[in-house]
Amino acid sequence: MQNNTFSWDKYNQNPIVGILRGLTTEEVLKIMPSYVKTGFYTIEITMNSPKVAETIATLAKEYPELNVGAGTVCTMEDLKIALDAGSQFIVTPIIDEEVIKHCVANNIPIFPGAYTPTEIHKAWSWGASAVKVFPATQLGVQYIKDVLAPLNEIKLLPTGGVSVDNIKSFFEAGAVGAGLASALFDKKMIREGNYADLEKHFIKMKNEIKDFIKE
Repeated sequence: MQNNTFSWDKYNQNPIVGILRGLTTEEVLKIMPSYVKTGFYTIEITMNSPKVAETIATLAKEYPELNVGAGTVCTMEDLKIALDAGSQFIVTPIIDEEVIKHCVANNIPIFPGAYTPTEIHKAWSWGASAVKVFPATQLGVQYIKDVLAPLNEIKLLPTGGVSVDNIKSFFEAGAVGAGLASALFDKKMIREGNYADLEKHFIKMKNEIKDFIKE
């Protein structure tokens, strides 16, 4: 098990969490050189991916400069698999008190998924590092602004529906990061092995939030 500590410095240099779902270890490894080269540091492998433990362990070993985490962690069983594989941070689509509190007690950054202001506040009060507003697709940028008006202490990480066209707006609204899956990892480019265009796409995404990056 390779379990380097999560680096907030690296995260702050590019607060985008790239989400890879359903890809094999081999497919993930083909993408990583472009990802790292373009200045992305935080990668989430979802638990419903094939051989997820192998992928996480391999990434943690071969890319020590990355924050490697597990997503779609819904149960303590999921959490154990993720941590045993070497996950440095945890992302959930829901709020599960036991999962959140275990991570907090063990100083493992956790981004639990929440939807309503009550859920968001509850996840934050249990010690979430930031709360993943999920799915952000229907809620949009205005929802982030509205929630942060009374709950301005809470760090929000919108996920789902964030794209190159609106990511800057989410940061302007007060988001501290964003989770992106297919909007970042273009399926057509990956399928065709077009990593040159994928790199350009990564750079374009990062440039959209350059004013919000803490060097």
